[in-house]
Amino acid sequence: MRLKDIVAEIEEIKFEGDPDIEISGLAYDSRRVKSGDLFFCIRGFKTDGHEYAGRAQEAGASAVMVEEVMPDLSITQVVVEDTRVGMARAASAFYGHPTRKMRLVGVTGTNGKTTTTYMIDSIFKSSGYKTGLIGTIEYRIGDEVFAVERTTPESLDIQRLFASMVDAGVEAVSIEVSSHAIDLARVEACDFDALVFTNLSREHLDYHGTMEEYFKVKRRIFERTSGRDVVHVINVDDQFGRRIIEETGSRHIRFSNKDKVEVYGTNIEARADGSTFELHVPGAQTSVALRLPGMFNIHNALAAAGVAYSQGIGINVIKVGLEALAAVPGRFERIDCGQGFSVIVDYAHTPDSLEKALIAAREITTGRLITVFGCGGDRDRGKRPLMGRIGTQLSDYAILTSDNPRSEEPGKIIEEIAEGARALNGNGYHIIEDRRLAIKEAIACAGNGDTVIIAGKGHEGGQEIKGEKMTFDDRDVARRCLEGLKG
Repeated sequence: MRLKDIVAEIEEIKFEGDPDIEISGLAYDSRRVKSGDLFFCIRGFKTDGHEYAGRAQEAGASAVMVEEVMPDLSITQVVVEDTRVGMARAASAFYGHPTRKMRLVGVTGTNGKTTTTYMIDSIFKSSGYKTGLIGTIEYRIGDEVFAVERTTPESLDIQRLFASMVDAGVEAVSIEVSSHAIDLARVEACDFDALVFTNLSREHLDYHGTMEEYFKVKRRIFERTSGRDVVHVINVDDQFGRRIIEETGSRHIRFSNKDKVEVYGTNIEARADGSTFELHVPGAQTSVALRLPGMFNIHNALAAAGVAYSQGIGINVIKVGLEALAAVPGRFERIDCGQGFSVIVDYAHTPDSLEKALIAAREITTGRLITVFGCGGDRDRGKRPLMGRIGTQLSDYAILTSDNPRSEEPGKIIEEIAEGARALNGNGYHIIEDRRLAIKEAIACAGNGDTVIIAGKGHEGGQEIKGEKMTFDDRDVARRCLEGLKG
């Protein structure tokens, strides 16, 4: 493909060299450059891709995309204002604008993204579509599953993935859209049919600084798609959802558990094995029996129903799709080895998600609620005492432990969590730094009717301590502990 055709949709562009050269591939990692490639010089948090332009030239690159002219290069240079935006648009063009050839639904928000994408995927499948999914747990093309590197891939990788989906006959895709993905232009060139806003609560403030800045990044994707043929499906029970509607003037479908808007739920009943509710969409209603418990999953179901309604899917098919989803890995996932109490593994790693998980667990618990949780290292420290307070206040017995400390000292992280727990002056908590031993203790002290919540890591299969990555899966550890009880 000719270089000038690849970059035709990029604004404010100039060439240093021949724009008619043929490009055979794209790369943003100089170690992966092949002969004939266009290399993107991306400014990262630790390194600047411009420093590797010479290495890319030596590896055979035919051209580079830069934000400033590199005088020492002899190959063609494409000079743009922002190479991240440039890479997104160039990748889309190079791979034939794949998102224009499928239905694409993006889900953004602090909590609920993963489950909502799974629900949307299940509804699309029930409608007869071949589907794709991109998110925190897995990338999926039809029934083929691929390992995840990050929640939302880099724009070049995501467009390549979309192109593979088109080649495989995929017709509908649901994708989690993180705030980082919006801010770093990873979804810049995606042609969405619908966008979902689930909620906004404290998270990623180590990156965004303040809640207002975090919100502004989320709002940006709705601003960018406002006025286009894109439906915004918005949670109006959340104050930030209401602000998105007010501040963007978007074409929207509202969903709520409180008000009779376009999509809403009534007659909600939470049970240990799921939830039932009456689903209302414009002109129709039906009863739904979710196999996923908790009020937060009702909200997720309403979001998925709003998307489906916007895409012309009937309420009976929506019902079938929602009821078909049995579980989402690491999302309020039950670990059942025949014990007389419940063990649930959940990804809750923010104050809001932990609170919602514990409230949902309390609704289905006849005995004590026992919680194991910690906080990740090298992330927002301000949420640690908040989670300490919430986890201890809403539990009968809380065990503070290590989560994924990364480069930080696990004990120091736990001490910051304990500050919030101590402030309660009443509820009991215990500190066990070793997460495996913490889970073992929680299960060992549980009795009939109790619920053990293991929060924070969900589906994750590893733990990083002082730079060393090791295999660790809360679900596997819990199963081994439960089997040990039988022995």
